[in-house]
Amino acid sequence: MFRFLTSGESHGPGLTIVVEGVPAGVPLTESYIAEQLARRQRGYGRGGRMKIETDFAAIRGGVRHGETLGSPVGMTIENKDFANWQGAMDVGPVGPDVDHKENTRVVPGHADFPGALKYMAHDMRNVLERASARETAARVAAGAVARAFLEELGIQIRSRVISVGSVTAPDTPTSEIDWDVVEECDVRTDDPEAAEAFRAAIDASKADRTTIGGVFQVVAEGVPVGLGSHIQWDRKLDGLLAQAMMSINAVKGVEIGRGFANTERPGREIQDVVVPAPDDPRRFRQTSNEAGGIEGGMSNGNPIIVHVAIKPIATMTEPLPSVDINTGEVIEAPYHRSDICQVPPACVVGEAMMAQVLALTVLEKFGGDHISETRRNLDGYVESHQEFGQPSGQAD
Repeated sequence: MFRFLTSGESHGPGLTIVVEGVPAGVPLTESYIAEQLARRQRGYGRGGRMKIETDFAAIRGGVRHGETLGSPVGMTIENKDFANWQGAMDVGPVGPDVDHKENTRVVPGHADFPGALKYMAHDMRNVLERASARETAARVAAGAVARAFLEELGIQIRSRVISVGSVTAPDTPTSEIDWDVVEECDVRTDDPEAAEAFRAAIDASKADRTTIGGVFQVVAEGVPVGLGSHIQWDRKLDGLLAQAMMSINAVKGVEIGRGFANTERPGREIQDVVVPAPDDPRRFRQTSNEAGGIEGGMSNGNPIIVHVAIKPIATMTEPLPSVDINTGEVIEAPYHRSDICQVPPACVVGEAMMAQVLALTVLEKFGGDHISETRRNLDGYVESHQEFGQPSGQAD
């Protein structure tokens, strides 16, 4: 069972991460994880918190001499901003003379209203601290562990911004994207005109004292055919990916491949036709990838393509009307330091969640207590595909 858990609040002492189910023998270093955390901190439209934090995940267990041991990988990330919140976010009891930085005003669109009623929180800081996107730093650290495992099997995960507000980048096939340019771009696109338009849209939102959302794309290549299953609803790969992506803060929509656009086209145009291909490890290939690499809840060997819609975040410099959760008084919502646009950094979070799901389904199918065992099982499975696509008795 491959899974991860996180703990910690936005302005508390730090974040704690435990990743369970990682096979032994996977190369893993703190510097590798730090590279992924740095990618999450970049992006045009980020807020002031990124000027305070330089995220670093200290490995506390599960790794020795640069390789995983097969035991749970434990990590901690320090919140440097905690220095400004001591007292208010102390773990132990504090006296009445300490500023609790209490928050009783609802932010429309945030977790604090339902969370306050659910958890009987008269101070909504008890809710909003954990609901903050700060927790995604822990997800990226956990995702780095999963990514390191997947890379040993030849699986690569990348991401780019598709749209910011109403501005959309060209519909470039994933095989033609210059991913190196995407990585160097602060709005994560390889199209210069789209990059300029994305920045302009973010600047306009900032000037208007509001926030802006968009759509990002996550792509996994090198994924073997057959991950997931059609057997039960909770084993379908597209269902697992959708749930993982929907769990990211402010995400409100997920599609696999061209899920929504293909509803407007006739069926004959959107099915991925299979043809013989002796040079393909599967012995076949699809002439297109409208399904985004998943058919019937299983990977089909094509790149897995997921589009994720993230709404404009709730906290704005020009607050909306609101209420006090304790008195019912109609007041103005509070402003918490925040981003103008989360779309570029959300790409990296989406990669982390994709990595978690793929690691889970890879180990479900191929197992292995050591990475060499997993690799051997995968190689044998791929070799078994040579039995298909030719007359009986003539397998290679």
